[in-house]
Amino acid sequence: MAKQMLFVYNPRAGKAQIRSNLLDIIDTFVKAGYEVTVYPTQAAGDAVKAVRERRDGYDMVVCSGGDGTLDEVVSGMMKSEKRLPVGYVPAGSTNDFANSLGIPKSMLQAADVVVNGRNFACDVGKFNHSIFIYVAAFGIFTDVSYETPQDTKNVLGHAAYLIEGVKRLPSVRSYPLKITCKESVIEGEFLYGMITNSHSVGGFRGITGQNVALDDGLFEVTLIRKPSNPLDINNIIRALVDKRVKSEHIYTFTTEKLKVESEEPVAWTLDGEFGGEHLTVEIESWHQALEIRVPKETD
Repeated sequence: MAKQMLFVYNPRAGKAQIRSNLLDIIDTFVKAGYEVTVYPTQAAGDAVKAVRERRDGYDMVVCSGGDGTLDEVVSGMMKSEKRLPVGYVPAGSTNDFANSLGIPKSMLQAADVVVNGRNFACDVGKFNHSIFIYVAAFGIFTDVSYETPQDTKNVLGHAAYLIEGVKRLPSVRSYPLKITCKESVIEGEFLYGMITNSHSVGGFRGITGQNVALDDGLFEVTLIRKPSNPLDINNIIRALVDKRVKSEHIYTFTTEKLKVESEEPVAWTLDGEFGGEHLTVEIESWHQALEIRVPKETD
């Protein structure tokens, strides 16, 4: 009998490039022995429902779209009684998590990885009652990476992210927070925070730290405290650009679980999508909770 695949795709992701690749992608799956059920999403939340309420008998769930589509598919899978391997054909404009996993940018090559690659057990983030794959963030920079043109990123790299964010410093708001984890308790006013499990965020590699592993059960945490004067701002920028420079306004550490408490609602983004406003957030790493298809290891 043919193996069964549920293929969920977002027809609007990125520049809708899947439209010119869809038939070839499905052909790749069929040639590999799969009977494919195709589900194009129509609105936000469709992928969660399609995966969570799928019928029995599927051997794999594959999605194509941006990081938001992958986030929905993984959310649906984590809410299912039976978790299946997930394949990913990236079609968004950033595709941070795909880049971290080594999944090719070419859609047809990524489809080949789905059928000929290997399973990789990666961590998944729990955010209160929600799920995220690679980043939960709040504050000044949360929308910068997604609004900065890719051409600018390519020319200026990491600096483009910082420059765009620094433009907003005169009018930016800060949040009085208490951050509690097993290792320590941190209190103060913060401009920005990100909890990540990825080699890149917003298309910028290396911004989450060095020696990042996606299956070690640990998040990389970056917090930026509110500066009091222009000299503090300069020091923050230097420390972000050059990891050798230290700043008392930047906290970086790893942890498997943390709690963030605020005196007023804080808006969060999860994998680049709006994650709601919260007074209290509990974030936890589910160690190796999801199997995702990645390229085979080479000698």
